[in-house]
Amino acid sequence: MRLRSLAVVLLLSILCGATCALAQEALTNASIEKMAKAGLGDDVIVSMIQSQPGHYELTPDTLISLKKGGISEKVLAAMAAKNAAPAAAPAAAAAAGKDPYEDLDIGVYYKLKDVWTLIPSESVNWKTGGALKSFATNGIVKGDVNGHLNGKQSGTELRTPLEILIKTPEGSEATDYQLVHMHVNSDNREFRTKTGGVFHSSGGATKDAVQFQQTRIAKHIYTLTLPDKLASGGEYGFLAPGLTNSTASGSTGKAYTFHFLE
Repeated sequence: MRLRSLAVVLLLSILCGATCALAQEALTNASIEKMAKAGLGDDVIVSMIQSQPGHYELTPDTLISLKKGGISEKVLAAMAAKNAAPAAAPAAAAAAGKDPYEDLDIGVYYKLKDVWTLIPSESVNWKTGGALKSFATNGIVKGDVNGHLNGKQSGTELRTPLEILIKTPEGSEATDYQLVHMHVNSDNREFRTKTGGVFHSSGGATKDAVQFQQTRIAKHIYTLTLPDKLASGGEYGFLAPGLTNSTASGSTGKAYTFHFLE
């Protein structure tokens, strides 16, 4: 009786060692053929394929050879599915985790045929209030700073429906960008601010700051809701933090500009 118990223990150890070795070894075409020739049923072989690591050569010629060797279509299909699964899973995970705005640079965009398109920027020259005579009738007061852009119209023309997106730098949000309505002269555009970048709206009929609402849709990504008054058309520009530099007289900065068509 004791000898029989020892024999059973020894047999179980041998079987466990064989099973563990099989579990660590990737299955191949030869493994499948070996199991089929040993008389294992399709359900057992398919279960092994699904649970064990494996890589199978499944060219047209090898499929025909396996079929002639007695491998069923059910087993062949399981082998093909196992080959495809490791490649598809990382691709699906990568697609699911990809940031749709990752490739966008920091800046202001408009949607053109479902594609976010960067609005080109222009240089802005800053001058003190008294230097720009075209604003004299609008009540410029001491402390005002005026932005001056060459050319009477932006090279970017936009029309309704207008969708705007801003990708901001670290530590900023869309409301740190300032939208201004520009006054058009014969060969340039101008807008009025106040020293320090705070827009001045009192003391004159024209208000150059345009308020908007922002909606955060992703990290550093905001869509804007613009006011209805843009429908009247005109020249506009977004002044961005870090791009406008200083508003001191004689300094330069940049603005994302566009001509809005009614």
